[in-house]
Amino acid sequence: MKVVIVGAGNVATVLGRLIKNNGHDILQIVSRTANNAAILAEELNCAFTDNSGVIDKSADLYLVALTDTAMGQLDDRYHLGDKLVIHTAGSVSKEVLKNITHHYGVLYPLQSLRKQNMELQQNIPLLIDANTEEGFTALKNFADTLSANVTTANDEQRLKLHVAAVLVSNFTNHLYAMAADYCSKEEVDFKLLQPLIEETALRLRHYPPIEMRTGPAIRKDIETLQKHLQLLAPYPAIYNMYLKITDSIMNS
Repeated sequence: MKVVIVGAGNVATVLGRLIKNNGHDILQIVSRTANNAAILAEELNCAFTDNSGVIDKSADLYLVALTDTAMGQLDDRYHLGDKLVIHTAGSVSKEVLKNITHHYGVLYPLQSLRKQNMELQQNIPLLIDANTEEGFTALKNFADTLSANVTTANDEQRLKLHVAAVLVSNFTNHLYAMAADYCSKEEVDFKLLQPLIEETALRLRHYPPIEMRTGPAIRKDIETLQKHLQLLAPYPAIYNMYLKITDSIMNS
């Protein structure tokens, strides 16, 4: 397929690499930040512009990889008639594209993507949806070339999965950051926790999370909990988080 990518951030970059690696022809990068567009265009060997008024109209598919806020600011300069236009956001309805084209949809990669990671990610879960049968068929065929893990999800389902993704990724990473900060201040090595972090995640391939709960809260080990809280007293943010999560575990 001939593809135009609107955006030049993390999602645009990672998906752009995947699209190019799987034999599609990327015609153009469109980004309001000319420098970012130029950098990505050089990597993907295609044209670029920071002027949405000169978007290449010859592509088969237009991939809009913008922030949720920017998605709502798309205007008539992007009007593409009967072309297939898809966005990549988890929490934005496909209907945000309804004034741009007759065929629109979503290709949401359910993964945390960073352009600094040069390793090509294989079989990223892709959640797809489209407003027409013709558009859906074209999108499904396209998505199948990028991943063996393609699932249909409407706006409501996708938003619910986006909420769950925030819980399992963004929230857990925040806890990692708090733990790393605590370890640094207490002069213990956070890297020693890396195998534990990995083992905890790997277990979820085989067992439900509720069966894998361990630690003083699930055991109701009050003595250990009190020791931990004494150590955390100088760190009110961590102390309060520890209390809230402990309470949640003990009352679940």
